[in-house]
Amino acid sequence: MGVSLLLAAIIYFFAANWSGLGRADKILTSAGIIVLFYGASYILSKAKIMLGHHSFLSSVLLVGGCISFGAAVALLNQIYNSHADSYELFLIWSIPALLFAVITRYNPFYILAYTLVHLTLWQYFYPTSLPVMYSDEQRLLIGGLFAIVNFILFVLTEKELLRSHPLKIVSFIIFHSSLLILSSAFNDALYKLGLNIACAAAIVIGFYYFARIRLNKTMLTLNALSASAFAVFKFFELMSAHASTTFFILGLVFVALLLTGNVLFFRFLNKLGRTAATSEGGETSSHADAQKSNMAGKIVSTIVTVIGILIGSISLIGLVIAATGDIEPQYILYAAALLLIAPVILLRRSNPVVRYTLLTIGYAVGMVSIAWIDAISLSLLFLAVSIGGWFRLHGRAQHFFTYSLINSNIAILLFQLLEGVQDAAAYMVLILTGLNALVYAGQLLLRAGPMRQHLRECGLLFTLLFLFWLTFMNDIFPQAHVLFNVLNFVVVTAAAFVFVRRNKAYESAVSLSFWFIYIAFKYYDLLWTLLHKSITLAILGAVVISITSIYAYRTRASISDEASHRRLILRKSPILIAIVIILQLGYIGYHTAASESLLSNGTSIKLQIEPLDPRSLLQGDYVTLNYSISTPPQAIADELEEKPGMSRIKVVLRPDDRGVYIFDRLYKKGDTLSDKEVIINGKTSGWQSIYYGIETYFVPEGTGTETEQNARFAHIKVSKSGDALLERLTKQ
Repeated sequence: MGVSLLLAAIIYFFAANWSGLGRADKILTSAGIIVLFYGASYILSKAKIMLGHHSFLSSVLLVGGCISFGAAVALLNQIYNSHADSYELFLIWSIPALLFAVITRYNPFYILAYTLVHLTLWQYFYPTSLPVMYSDEQRLLIGGLFAIVNFILFVLTEKELLRSHPLKIVSFIIFHSSLLILSSAFNDALYKLGLNIACAAAIVIGFYYFARIRLNKTMLTLNALSASAFAVFKFFELMSAHASTTFFILGLVFVALLLTGNVLFFRFLNKLGRTAATSEGGETSSHADAQKSNMAGKIVSTIVTVIGILIGSISLIGLVIAATGDIEPQYILYAAALLLIAPVILLRRSNPVVRYTLLTIGYAVGMVSIAWIDAISLSLLFLAVSIGGWFRLHGRAQHFFTYSLINSNIAILLFQLLEGVQDAAAYMVLILTGLNALVYAGQLLLRAGPMRQHLRECGLLFTLLFLFWLTFMNDIFPQAHVLFNVLNFVVVTAAAFVFVRRNKAYESAVSLSFWFIYIAFKYYDLLWTLLHKSITLAILGAVVISITSIYAYRTRASISDEASHRRLILRKSPILIAIVIILQLGYIGYHTAASESLLSNGTSIKLQIEPLDPRSLLQGDYVTLNYSISTPPQAIADELEEKPGMSRIKVVLRPDDRGVYIFDRLYKKGDTLSDKEVIINGKTSGWQSIYYGIETYFVPEGTGTETEQNARFAHIKVSKSGDALLERLTKQ
């Protein structure tokens, strides 16, 4: 966490485009930070005390050095006003990440490289800088590329040619996600049929492989999630095309089948796990594997249940609206909600998944109906049913859900009571804060047990949530905003101290969380700049690392020396790692030298612009420039529009009477140029516009609007080969 905070501080620092640093200072600082991370990693690898912690921190800092290299590459593009968040940035960044992954076989490098490669591909095909129009065949190839890449990665990890369990899970999920998106992305019947068959076949083969060939309960569970997602996607596709009373009835049947399949699948999974610890050519199960499988099963079961609730609620509401005709459907929905809730609360021995799904559908439909009806008496009745349900249910999750529902019900009731009152929202939040505080105090009257514990946990959480919410409300009386902020800070600080001293784990975690959230939000309310964020995050990162190091040293919590030695990745291939680091620093030097050479020796031209003011993820504020030469004459625009996808072109520019360069023609091999004509490289994507790579001008944070209002011309340096760099913007 401490290293992550430091990395975020570095990115924010450079994204701020701090005017106090010149080009050379920024470049040297970024290179120095890279060296600092790698140097710290090396020093910790030589440490003799707390070997377990220092070997781990050494590895993490090595990853941090690679991430800081990405920030440095983004900074170079910022300094020389190159593309914002372009595929070139992620491509350059991904190369050392891939090399480190191959050399060290360290999971964070695998995940970092995986992420960067996918960002590279996505930005290449769908750049943020210009819209791209593709044909159906091209879109199929692009989507197929993502699916194939992830399938290959999954096979490599499954065969253990790449040893990375996280990479195996991620590649499996993205493979199925790619197929699922493709199956819904085309209107062509042949494409749709083929892709749906491919998606279904992948699911069926997955079930057979992980159940019969290589038993893996975790992967079986994920495969079941893919099957559920496929069924749900197809349901919504059909609903959009065939919404009717019959369809909504079928929707309820579909929910029943989905939940039944969920129950039967996990029964099968449990039986499979008991009857076979291993499969032919499979893997030996262990306690850790069982825990992972159980956790995955709970997550998937929850997701399927939520999906069932969503579809069931939509189907029931749609059915009532479609079937009632002239009758007001909100009252039918209200009655249906009560009919669903009452028997489920009374019948406790039914299957928990089915029971809580029907109960949740009833509550969801009921909430829609009372908000729709807008009758205080019916809202009070439903509130009574909800409170009764809380006392009839068992389990932390069930109590938390019902408690949340009761608060939502009270909010609807207060909205109905306070309709027309000025600043009604502030009064609602204030009342909800007081009611939850009373609940937290009132739980002391109950006898000890799970119900009292759950009531205490819910009461505290919602009290602090609404108290925090109050700090954003308008003044409902003089100085109310200040009072609510002071009250929140005092109450949460006192609660944190009291609960920590009393060793109340849950209450301490909740109180401290709200304390840090409050500090973060209110600090940035006053100092909302990237530079201030950078300083704050750097301090927090240093504090976190210091505290954890002191705690680890005092408690002597460490891994054995032998295990530490095995985990120390710097000892695996130090020469290869050093070569990759040198290549990174060499790229920064090369990029700087090439850009400075172009600025010194390139031909100066002046272009007319129309700026906008967005923000880059890594590089901070910049002005997007639309040039007069971006829109070619209509005849050439029609020619470019016939080329779907991206293609590279060369454009000939000539100066007009003002000395501003304008579009003349497309350059063709063998053309001769006059003395004042220049060639500039561009890209086209079939949208009657040309992208030159000089469309971003980075500015200090908060000055984009001023630049947008004043800048009218851009001064560009163009090399003989057609490469261009944006030098500065002027008003005239």
